[in-house]
Amino acid sequence: MGQESFIYSFVARGTMILAEYTEFTGNFPSIAAQCLQKLPSSSNSKFTYNCDHHTFNFLVEDGYAYCVVAKDSLSKQISIAFLERVKADFKKRYGGGKASTAIAKSLNKEFGPVMKEHMKYIVDHAEEIEKLIKVKAQVSEVKSIMLENIDKAIDRGENLTVLTDKTENLRSQAQEYKKQGTQVRRKLWYQNMKIKLVVLGILLLLVLIIWISVCHGFNCTD
Repeated sequence: MGQESFIYSFVARGTMILAEYTEFTGNFPSIAAQCLQKLPSSSNSKFTYNCDHHTFNFLVEDGYAYCVVAKDSLSKQISIAFLERVKADFKKRYGGGKASTAIAKSLNKEFGPVMKEHMKYIVDHAEEIEKLIKVKAQVSEVKSIMLENIDKAIDRGENLTVLTDKTENLRSQAQEYKKQGTQVRRKLWYQNMKIKLVVLGILLLLVLIIWISVCHGFNCTD
C-alpha cells in the first residue's frame, strides 16, 4: 500500500474548509466540497460516498467535518482511522480557540503538513491498524453478546420472580384450603358424633321405657 492510496484531505468548520492537503491534481476537491454542502451539519456521524473508483469519507463531529478521499481499494476502516487521527490532532491544536475564528484555508500552512504525516503513518501501519480494528470489532461483538445475555438473564429473573410469586400464592392458597378442609372435617366429625350421641340417647331411652313397661307388667318386685 502506497501513500498515493490517500488522494486528498481537508478539515472544515460547517461548510468552510479551514485546511486541506493533496499532492495530486484533479476534480476531487470540488466533488468533496459538493459532498460537504450536502452533509447534515447537526449530526455526529460518518458518511462515505463512492465516485469514479474513489471513496469520499467524512467524519462529522461538533460542527466540524473531516474528509479524506481515497482509492476504493483502501478499506473504509483505514480511511476512518485516518480521520479519527486527524480529528484528535486538530482538536488538540485548535479546539476551542483558533479553529472557531479561522477563515477559509487559513490553516493550510500549519495543518496541511500534519495531515500529510498522518497519511504516511496510516499507510505505513495499515496492517497493524487493520488488526487492531478487527480486535476492537471482536471486543465490541463480545460486549454486545454479554449485554444481550445479561438482558436475557434479567428477563429470566423477572419471569422467575413472577413464577416464584405465583408459587407462593398457590402455596398460600393450598395452606388456606388445607386449613379450611381441616375445619370442615372437624365440624362434620362433631356433627356426626352429635347425631350418634342423640341416636344412642334415644336407644337408651327406649330401652329404659321397655324395661319399665316389662317390670310393671310382670310385677317386677322382690
